[in-house]
Amino acid sequence: MATHYLEFEKPIAELEAKIEELGLLAATSGSFETEIDGLKRKADQLRKKTYGALDPWQKTQVARHPQRPHFVDYLDALFTDYVELRGDRQFGDDQAILGGLARFRGQPVVVMGHEKGHDTATRLTHNFGMARPEGYRKAVRLMDLADRFGLPVLTFVDTAGAYPGLGAEERGQAEAIARSTERGLVLKTPMIATVTGEGGSGGAIALAAANRVLMLEHSIYSVISPEGAAGILWRDGARARDAANAMKITGPDLLAMKIVDRVIPEPMGGAHAEPDAAMLSVGDAVWEELQALMPLTPAELRKQRSDRFYAIGRL
Repeated sequence: MATHYLEFEKPIAELEAKIEELGLLAATSGSFETEIDGLKRKADQLRKKTYGALDPWQKTQVARHPQRPHFVDYLDALFTDYVELRGDRQFGDDQAILGGLARFRGQPVVVMGHEKGHDTATRLTHNFGMARPEGYRKAVRLMDLADRFGLPVLTFVDTAGAYPGLGAEERGQAEAIARSTERGLVLKTPMIATVTGEGGSGGAIALAAANRVLMLEHSIYSVISPEGAAGILWRDGARARDAANAMKITGPDLLAMKIVDRVIPEPMGGAHAEPDAAMLSVGDAVWEELQALMPLTPAELRKQRSDRFYAIGRL
């Protein structure tokens, strides 16, 4: 797959294009190892400098990168014996949220997450990760199952928000999101949510009412998208950068406000640059948090969860 470069990565793209060009020339016109090594060092230094100083809008672009690992990738990398469970037992099956039973490093769990898709066909199948009410009702059904059998719940959040279409509203979108959020808050088993890309609005919190909320370094988590906020505040979606800068949507700000509990470092250049390393880091962090929660009783888990959310926004 060809590398997709973001706007602020153009200088890096130019250097890597020169490296590729010299590599092709070397096959016919002699060795260019010294020049190639020099350009590689320069590209690495530029990538390190660029990714060490990303502003919130640039992090938003990285969080939306089309080659960033998606839920299906995390399933393949971190879980075994996965059995998908479909349908909400009321209307249908929503493929924007996938989930089922699996083993995580030998531990039986219920796992679910938003899936955006990697190409045109899969993006349409998964509705770009924007779930309809039946997706959230499927999430409730899976959490009911986890409670019944005493299984931890692991969720992976990556959505711009819940689907705002007419049919979704007619079928009770707001109520379905509220029920899913409530179900997470009253679970008697450990629940860990990880924001892997975008964590947008109620569509995200419906899968993130957890004991521990983690996020990747270049992910975002917000009550509305920067474009949506700019449209409301200034009637101008083009001011999304201004909104992103003002909204405190990145890891350090969210950690300081205790909205998230942990920020997981990404490889240099973002999770899309080294997806296997990024997913391994996520797995290690989730496993560590799960081991800390497993000894707690159902009452302690529910109290910890309620205390965590009640504390947000309080001075």
